[in-house]
Amino acid sequence: MALEIPDFEYTRLPGTNDVQLNVAVGGSGSPVVLLHGFPETHLMWRHVARKLATGHTVIVPDLRGYGASDKPQATDEDVYSKRTMAADIVSVAAQLGHEQFALVGHDRGALVAFRAGLDHPENITHLGILDVVPTLDMWNVLRGRSAAVGYHLFLMAQPAGLPETMISNSADAFFGSFLDAWAKDPAAIPDDVRAEYLRASSGAVDSIVADYRASAGIDVAQDQADFDAGSQFAMPVTVMQQDWGSQLGYDASQVWRAWAPDLDHRLTQAGHFMAEEAPDEVAAAIRDLLAR
Repeated sequence: MALEIPDFEYTRLPGTNDVQLNVAVGGSGSPVVLLHGFPETHLMWRHVARKLATGHTVIVPDLRGYGASDKPQATDEDVYSKRTMAADIVSVAAQLGHEQFALVGHDRGALVAFRAGLDHPENITHLGILDVVPTLDMWNVLRGRSAAVGYHLFLMAQPAGLPETMISNSADAFFGSFLDAWAKDPAAIPDDVRAEYLRASSGAVDSIVADYRASAGIDVAQDQADFDAGSQFAMPVTVMQQDWGSQLGYDASQVWRAWAPDLDHRLTQAGHFMAEEAPDEVAAAIRDLLAR
């Protein structure tokens, strides 16, 4: 049986095109939606979600293609575009009675949140981003030897077939390598949680690759169109990330300020999995965001 967030109720709700999402809901008050990253599931929010639930209705879905949510075949690149995945989240929140809500995403979930903020400004009241740069900017800053940190981005951008086969043949080693390399505090991901992440990811290779492949194609095109049009976020934005900029040679706060005029940019000493390594810090940042 899959692990669950204690004291949260679970349901399945349709996103776009009847794709069913696994959704955990807890607490009461103004709504906050939390989106997980790679190679994880909604369970990564288990600490932060319970902290926020003391004053908010907290909605924690598995993204399409991940965890216990449906994993539709990528018949075209739009199936796993961040535009489609963002529409899933707006649909789920509406079915739970929330036309407007705060949205916080980590890693892949942050890219979905990014697109939701641009596509659905009437629905997203506050936007939180954990440890990514926008897709368009990500490809622009990954260059030279420093790009080795993102080798998986290039692997999963390849045409369908080879990446799926390579990853499937060593799925636990592949996904586990990121849990090992990106966590400064390995104890923050205990054995049972790690096993759940590996089980869920190993069973979703095709859809995870399709998600990443979209970020080398349709997502870039849509981000570029917004950038060229001068699109910016209308809501308050908080970005919390490691100091990747000093390693990759860019000013992360400047990158984000081009998209977010009302920006609170924070660096953390926690590792990539900061919601698990530093849940108090992340929860405090989210509460500060909601107070703006």
